Amino acid sequence: MPQSKTALLLIDVQASFPARDYWLESLAQDWRPKQRAVLNAAQASNIPVVRILHEEPDSQGPFDPDCGLIRPLDDFDDIAAVTFHKRVHNAFSDTQLEDWLHEHGIERLAISGIRTEQCCETTARVASDLGFSVDFISDATLTFPMTRHGITWSSDDIKARTELVLEGRFARIISTQDLINEWQNQRE
Repeated sequence: MPQSKTALLLIDVQASFPARDYWLESLAQDWRPKQRAVLNAAQASNIPVVRILHEEPDSQGPFDPDCGLIRPLDDFDDIAAVTFHKRVHNAFSDTQLEDWLHEHGIERLAISGIRTEQCCETTARVASDLGFSVDFISDATLTFPMTRHGITWSSDDIKARTELVLEGRFARIISTQDLINEWQNQRE
């Protein structure tokens, strides 16, 4: 598919997350180079970057606009084609994202960002239901361990589950390097 019909969604890559008690810098350090590589490749391929930021007004937490953390995460403040602010888990329901994508002839979305199983997965599902082709760049998404009923799922467990439920139904699961290679081949 021509790159002009593709957009990179940079979901919730924002300063709010390091302020959360579950943030693990060790996991973020593994994710950062992949997120950066995808972002650089999109820019090199003239693929528009769509920044999505999550906010929770009046929450008095790190996602409250009054706290000053609703801004790009350090080192990811590149210029975006457009920025949308959302208050729900997917990037479509309370934004003008769908309209913007249609206005720009976008048919394929490459999804990256924070958190894998929440806003990234939810956005992938909604995008697919709206008729977009979706590339879910799992290794360019970040999540953290979660515990329920005394059982802890690692970030790798959560990513594997997300890949399982998305693959072939809502998205094509693709690695950072494979997607970059595709974009490079399309440029040549």
